[in-house]
Amino acid sequence: MPDAPRWAIIVHGGAKTIDPALHDRNRAGCASAAEAGAAVLRAGGSAVLAAEAAVRALEDDPVFNAGFGSVLTSDGTVEMDAALMEGTDLTIGGVTGVRRVRNPVSVARAMLSAQPVLLAGEGAERFAATNGIALVAPESMITPEVLASENGKAHDTVGCVAIDTSGAIAAATSTGGLPGKHPGRIGDSPVPGAGLYADDTLGGCAFSGDGEAILRTMLAAQVMHALEQGGSACEAAEHAIARLGRVGGEAGAIVVVRSGAFGVAHNSAHFALALHASGLDAPRAAIHRDELEEFLHG
Repeated sequence: MPDAPRWAIIVHGGAKTIDPALHDRNRAGCASAAEAGAAVLRAGGSAVLAAEAAVRALEDDPVFNAGFGSVLTSDGTVEMDAALMEGTDLTIGGVTGVRRVRNPVSVARAMLSAQPVLLAGEGAERFAATNGIALVAPESMITPEVLASENGKAHDTVGCVAIDTSGAIAAATSTGGLPGKHPGRIGDSPVPGAGLYADDTLGGCAFSGDGEAILRTMLAAQVMHALEQGGSACEAAEHAIARLGRVGGEAGAIVVVRSGAFGVAHNSAHFALALHASGLDAPRAAIHRDELEEFLHG
């Protein structure tokens, strides 16, 4: 009997230095998110819906800087960015500067069938409401945990890459941005070719780290170029992180290729991660790439 089609998913909760007291929470949160996406894939669902489910789980966990755990701007407000890309038709949905949506990644997913690729602020929120996504009071997005952690200095972007049993690939990102950022600041997360990319013919990737540095070096595009040249998942991730040497900064990359193989690279002290696949009995979580070495390829 032939093997069942392979599905795979990998999530990250940020390339950052993680306080030892939060190691277990980061592992657990990433594992829960990976399982949320895996449940979709296991049931035959699409990579897009799996990536959305995984990132929603991370947005709902206040330990991560996305959605309900987003850090504050210099004005003491929350401004969130998110994006989702599917690799079959190369459709993209992205939102920036949203304040009244609990799960920005779901607005990005709703945009996949719409003409705009990227919507900002009030326009993105209006699109959300028109498409049945409830708006919330901006102050409800400010959590006691963020306020108690010096404006969330230990937080960073979250992301996911998934491949479903049909071979379709999706990548998603979500973030509250930099703590204390200038209002209106947009980083790499919602920008295709910088913070994420997906192409069924090659693979998909998602990044976390210093947004301005990732934008200047277009790291997602670097991953895709390396894959086009025949690089493995890990080689492509490592190639992209190496490009940061020109401008400085920290970042982490997660990659899934057409075969379902995983790649991870980061130059930060820690990188909150979890992965799951059709051949595993449960998600595997980590706070550093080295903990997942046996599951990485190349």
